[in-house]
Amino acid sequence: MLTQEDDQRLVERVQRGDKRAFDLLVLKYQHKILGLIVRFVHDTHEAQDVAQEAFVKAYRALGNFRGDSAFYTWLYRIAINTAKNYLVSRGRRPPDSDVSSDDAEFYDGDHGLKDIESPERALLRDEIEATVHRTIAQLPDDLRTALTLREFEGLSYEDIANVMQCPVGTVRSRIFRAREAIDKSLQPLLQET
Repeated sequence: MLTQEDDQRLVERVQRGDKRAFDLLVLKYQHKILGLIVRFVHDTHEAQDVAQEAFVKAYRALGNFRGDSAFYTWLYRIAINTAKNYLVSRGRRPPDSDVSSDDAEFYDGDHGLKDIESPERALLRDEIEATVHRTIAQLPDDLRTALTLREFEGLSYEDIANVMQCPVGTVRSRIFRAREAIDKSLQPLLQET
């Protein structure tokens, strides 16, 4: 796995005209970027096109990359903006949910829920999942993006701050408020059990 220092060396090679160095960066980040964009676009084929467009934009802008942040946070920022611009160009607002229905690992954090076969528990799990989807859909864009980058992409608070171009304290606050909204929406369901 390439490190941040390796990324910086590859960026410098690209800035000197070595196109193969950019290919290595694409290989390293293509799956992460595609996964991120799918959370916005919700269609794998569209997401592939948007991801390709994001990499093209990154390649064209790489001459202006100063290294103030890590390459991948800069690339994530380009990918998020490209996905949002794509949705706007299609007359769609940013997604109702940054979560695909296949993201069961997020909702099944209590490992017992997935293994218990009772219809009541299955119904409760489905209600919890639907409630989380609905709550995430209703979050303001900044809270939804911060939560997605932290919980689904695994970025650190510092990296999210770089991607979202805001202070770390703001990121922490946004993630806290997003989690708080999810907790509040789940309270009625959890009190029934």
